[in-house]
Amino acid sequence: MAKTFGLGRGLDALIPRAVPASDVPQLPIERIARNPRQPRNYFDDAETAELAASIELHGVLQPVVVRATADGGYELIAGERRLRAARIAGLTHIPAVVRESADGEQLELALVENLQRQDLNAIEEAAAYRELIDRFALSHEEVARRVGKSRVAISNALRLLDLTTETREAIADGRITEGHGRALAALTVPELQRAALLIVIERHLSVRQTEELVRRKRDSTGSRQRGPISGDLADLEAQLRGLLATRVGIVRTRRGGRLVIDFYSDEELDRLHAIIARGVAGGAA
Repeated sequence: MAKTFGLGRGLDALIPRAVPASDVPQLPIERIARNPRQPRNYFDDAETAELAASIELHGVLQPVVVRATADGGYELIAGERRLRAARIAGLTHIPAVVRESADGEQLELALVENLQRQDLNAIEEAAAYRELIDRFALSHEEVARRVGKSRVAISNALRLLDLTTETREAIADGRITEGHGRALAALTVPELQRAALLIVIERHLSVRQTEELVRRKRDSTGSRQRGPISGDLADLEAQLRGLLATRVGIVRTRRGGRLVIDFYSDEELDRLHAIIARGVAGGAA
């Protein structure tokens, strides 16, 4: 059984608001190593430079969080941007709260901090969820409970990792939104997805316009491809997952098969019903 961590506690559990930075120890910056489980990979240089300028004037107002390591040093849990800015500002010491933390808890605390500050882009967030799932054998629902989000939100985020590299990079650098990415996920043929991505970026399409573009591309290619039942069931499952944003299973039987659509709450069942009803109404029009 996977170890259960005290997750989803947020920054108040890490750094009590009543404790100012002046009341915690000042640790040598050179003895603090980067958190190898830091989910955030991109740091805006301009924002970090602005923070460094503020630190030069006012000092570090909120302590970073670290844990002690066996070699007598420290490993960062939360506060990497502050640590980077303090180095740029020329500080040799930084206020730090020292906590005991297991590897899994360390990853999650870094994730919670970044999520609360909205520091992660959608791809970094999805990759962090994936690491929690793979490293500790957690379900989507368990991850959702630990980071304070819905299971659907976790599942939708993870779907972004199935996009092409080009689409993931476009989301990460802000050229398109997460909503655009979810729409493009319905194009499971990489070449079609890349072509649609270029159109979305060049024409500055909205999410709704992107959904319409994807629908047209699928309709235009359908006549040249095998019928869905005789085609690749895995690909069809992926397409249905993209359309419905939930787990979908297709099981072959001697007389046909079964289509299984998972839902995890009454609200999600209502959402799926609305999607299917819109499709039926559109087909009858």
